[in-house]
Parts: sequence; C-alpha cells; structure tokens
Amino acid sequence: MPRVAELTFRTGTMDAGKSTLALQTNHNHAARGRIGRLFTSHDRTGAAQVSSRLGLTAEAQEVTDDFDFWRFTVDALTQGARIDYFICDEAQFYTDQQIDQLAKVVDELQIDVFCFGILTDFRTRLFPGSARLVELADRTEVLQVEALCWCGKRATHNARTENGVIVTEGEVIVVGDVETVLDEDVEVAYEVLCRQHHRRGLTAARARAVSLSPEPLPFD
Repeated sequence: MPRVAELTFRTGTMDAGKSTLALQTNHNHAARGRIGRLFTSHDRTGAAQVSSRLGLTAEAQEVTDDFDFWRFTVDALTQGARIDYFICDEAQFYTDQQIDQLAKVVDELQIDVFCFGILTDFRTRLFPGSARLVELADRTEVLQVEALCWCGKRATHNARTENGVIVTEGEVIVVGDVETVLDEDVEVAYEVLCRQHHRRGLTAARARAVSLSPEPLPFD
C-alpha cells in the first residue's frame, strides 16, 4: 500500500516546547531529503519565523486571515515546486477555513501537514483553529514535556496578566511571551498555571506577595 499523508496536531501549553519540536520535525524530514514549507502566525518575536525559546529560529510564511493554503499550494505545484510537508506553527491562530484547507491539502495532494499550537486561550476557551484541528486531525498528540506552574504542579492553563493582575477578558490575540512586553503603558505578560491557581487568579508574583502578607490566602 502506498504511504498516506496525515494531518497531525501537536499541542501543549506555553513552555511545552511546541516551536522547538516544530523546528526539530522540519530538520528530521529535511535531513531525509524531503522538501517542506514553514508557516507561522503572530510569532512571539513579531517576525515571520518559527522561533524557539531555546534560541533556534527559521524563516516562515506569515499566515494572515486571508491566506489560502489550498491556493498557495496549487500555485506552487503548478509552477513546478516540490512540496512534501508543511510545518504549521502557532496553528491556534489559524481560521476554521484555513484548517479545512490544510485537511484538503493532505487528502487531495498527499502532503503531510504537522500543526503545532495551544489548545485554549487565557480565558480557558478553545481557540477556533485548535478546535477545528481536534475535529479534523488524523492524530492529536499532547506534548510530553510538561510546563510547570509556580507551585510545582503540571501547568494546564495559559494566563495573561496586565500590570501583574491576571485578566480573563480582552483581545484574544496579543503578541507576547512569558516575558513581559510593553503595550500602551500596560505591562502585559503570560504565565502558565495549574487549573487551581488559574481559577483563583494566583500568579507567581501574587503568591509571593501573599506569602509576605499577614492576610490569609484567598480560597474563596
């Protein structure tokens, strides 16, 4: 039987090594003589590249809301390009339609597609792109590298803070990292937390402040 292409979704929280694995996957396939294309959306660096917190980077095609994977692929193949696989980082930011296009690329053109992204946003809601990937992917894999909450438990939620206070409302897409960024005089940061501390709004900074205060922990 001939080999059948697959749509694979690999997911995890921030700090789980998704972009590192995306770059490693690209390296492994390229080392075997396969030719691929890299895609990203709203990378933490603000540039059109796949970047790992370990310092590894690779140039990539920026996926905007109006980008059409099917048209891009057909045009490239028509012009004589060879494409064996796609590496799609930050896939949580892709639209439903773009995920459908990727599935079509796999099924109709037999091109492997490897997607990497976060499942839920800072409000604990599924990203539309991730939700559609869960619905369509041939394989969905949770990364085994576990990010840790400040308390030492496995981190399961991505939190956003503004001026040190956890927020659960606002724009879904704000480019940043687990290191702080400055946005209109508001210090925005991201932090991975366990469910318990995300629900309580207890970040590492707030936990340190509480530990120095005579007041009891907020268990309500």
